[in-house]
Amino acid sequence: MIAFDHVGKRYRSFTGREVRALDDLTLELRAGEVFGLAGPNGAGKTTLIALLLGFLGPSEGTVRIAGLEPRRFIERHGVGYLSELVNIPPAWRTEEALRRYALLAGVDRTRLRARVEEAIDRLGLAEHRSKRVKQLSKGNLQRLGLAQALLCEERVVVLDEPTHGLDPVWTQRFRDVVTALRREDRVILIASHNLDELARLADRVGILDHGRLRRVVAMRSGGEVAEGATAPYRIALARGAELVPEVFPNARDVGQGELELESLTLEEINVGIATLIARGALVSLVLPAHSLLEQQFREAVSAAEEDVA
Repeated sequence: MIAFDHVGKRYRSFTGREVRALDDLTLELRAGEVFGLAGPNGAGKTTLIALLLGFLGPSEGTVRIAGLEPRRFIERHGVGYLSELVNIPPAWRTEEALRRYALLAGVDRTRLRARVEEAIDRLGLAEHRSKRVKQLSKGNLQRLGLAQALLCEERVVVLDEPTHGLDPVWTQRFRDVVTALRREDRVILIASHNLDELARLADRVGILDHGRLRRVVAMRSGGEVAEGATAPYRIALARGAELVPEVFPNARDVGQGELELESLTLEEINVGIATLIARGALVSLVLPAHSLLEQQFREAVSAAEEDVA
């Protein structure tokens, strides 16, 4: 549904030096999926979103949404968009702000009240509907920003750091919001520094660094660690912790009764645990030290730094 084809974006600095914000990026976002976008600061995420929304044009390559240039698609069909920094006039009241945004988004007047009420209910803003924006907490302002992004039934939804400022309760509820938004003809793009949330929400996650798409990680492909792949693990024992260095010589104490083991294959970790149990140890915890996405992110960024060096 969304296609970036060998896209590059160059800027000129004040000193005249060329800066490549994106370089030869090719990527397809499929209808029906939630696609996550991750990367360090300055990786090119903001530029990618600006190109997708038609705020900028590419220096090379093409960007298409359902075969159309972004601005043409958005003018015809609209887009749901939450910016990284929610900036709403502070004197507006919550419900008033949503009514105004609904009008700007072209919501039919006969449906406007219902759409505003749905947004207020979905984001739990009923008790804040009469408050001025300047009276809202950071988390409630973020929820208002999310509500305005979801006022219309758009086929493209772009959420930039959507959980920024949300408390743990609403971070969890946001997952339910995304689940409810899923639709076969809709693509949802979520850009975030929160890898744990992307791992829970996204079908695939693209990792950007230094303007290049370093890899795309499928999050629904099965186990955390593929057979033959290595990963560091953490282990804790209720009994027999003194046996661990004998079985795993490079085990490292990381506190709270846990030990971190060097990168091992699934077979190696299973053989080691079986040996510990056979010697009388009681294992209470075994898990990868990093999630699949975090591991992939570390590897991609490390490789990017080596390329730049």
